[in-house]
Amino acid sequence: MSMLEVKDLEVNYGMIKAIKGVSFHVEAGEIVALIGANGAGKTTILHTISGLIPAAAGSIVFEGNDVRRIPGYKLTGLGMAHVPEGRRVFAEMTVLQNLRLGAYTRKDSAETEETLEMIYQHFPRLKERRSQLAGTLSGGEQQMLAMGRALMSKPTMILMDEPSMGLSPLLVKEVFSIIEFCHSQGITILLVEQNARMALNIADRAYVLEVGKISMEGKANELLESEAIKKAYLGG
Repeated sequence: MSMLEVKDLEVNYGMIKAIKGVSFHVEAGEIVALIGANGAGKTTILHTISGLIPAAAGSIVFEGNDVRRIPGYKLTGLGMAHVPEGRRVFAEMTVLQNLRLGAYTRKDSAETEETLEMIYQHFPRLKERRSQLAGTLSGGEQQMLAMGRALMSKPTMILMDEPSMGLSPLLVKEVFSIIEFCHSQGITILLVEQNARMALNIADRAYVLEVGKISMEGKANELLESEAIKKAYLGG
């Protein structure tokens, strides 16, 4: 059984069908990318998986659990974390307070402190700024904080939504190295990303979403060589 199995997913915004029968799967240990233009429905799919918006039809099964029957706030306890578009850090709270919020479902205080030290080791800037209000961080630092907060829950899977959005090319490289670090910790990743080239370079497989439907899928390295993908998303 796949770690995440989405079948015939439909999502509506009023009378508008935003997602039209989408099916895909993510295996344990993979990085799977969802790529597509703005408005294709990528973020909507992540929001539906994590319980932020309801599905009109279809099924979402995570680790054998029917996610549609589970309140979104309980999914973290099952091993799913979500790094939302736009970071969504708690601006009026400190870096440390934001990180600790990521561990709200954990009862193992000693192991939680070990996770915090691991995050500080790999994100030294977060340690340096641990007493600083999150709203005063740069965009890149806020993205690090959002990723660190997700890691604090000790997830088996992270949903990442546009982690490179609004960042300089140098910071984009840094963020993608953080994604690879998360993967090296044994975490499965479902990545929504407009920077198709960067996403396909680190992904195992990918799905291309167009106007609420999957138009193409395959191994990431093969999609990188696809003329249709090059023309539509890679500027080639």
